[in-house]
Amino acid sequence: MPKIVIAGERRKEVGDAVVRIMVRAGVDGASLRNLADETGLSIGAIRHYFESHDELVVFAMRELGRRIRRRVASRFDRLPADGLSSAVPVAELLAGLLPLGRTREEDMAVWLDFVGASRTKPTLHVVAAEHHERTRRLITRILEQAIACGGLPAELDLGIECLRLSALLDGLTMQAVLHPQHITPDLLVDVLRRNVHSLTNA
Repeated sequence: MPKIVIAGERRKEVGDAVVRIMVRAGVDGASLRNLADETGLSIGAIRHYFESHDELVVFAMRELGRRIRRRVASRFDRLPADGLSSAVPVAELLAGLLPLGRTREEDMAVWLDFVGASRTKPTLHVVAAEHHERTRRLITRILEQAIACGGLPAELDLGIECLRLSALLDGLTMQAVLHPQHITPDLLVDVLRRNVHSLTNA
């Protein structure tokens, strides 16, 4: 009996291959030829699932952004009602957005490549803006829950603190990707913890 191919699964398979190639060769390395070699599919088969190379790259970027956010969102959704009753679990939760461990390091390095390319590619810019907004909302939800649990002060300016944490996470991620020999995982976590703890003094 021939194997049944589910289109959504095949699209995700190709999208994941884009990320694997970009780990090694950046955005420009994700050519149809290289994707065919990586997946074992023909170029024609890849084109069956994506109308254009641009659509394929946009899909891969969107899926990667979703995967990055899901690491935090899934843990957040599983927390008990009082799970953010201090600054410590807030920092632990937000650390899911940092490049800790090889898989996350690779994902964040590729994400930065996508974001860099988005400066001159409008279709990628849309995805980058979408991810930024959804990440901002996720951070806001975390801070709101921490306030409700008494883990953070009620008088926090959520707009300002969300922007501050978002900028901190972005900056730490970029430095860790560019200078891994100096910006260690322990240092990343320590800086994040100190900043989240500072919110308790607001």
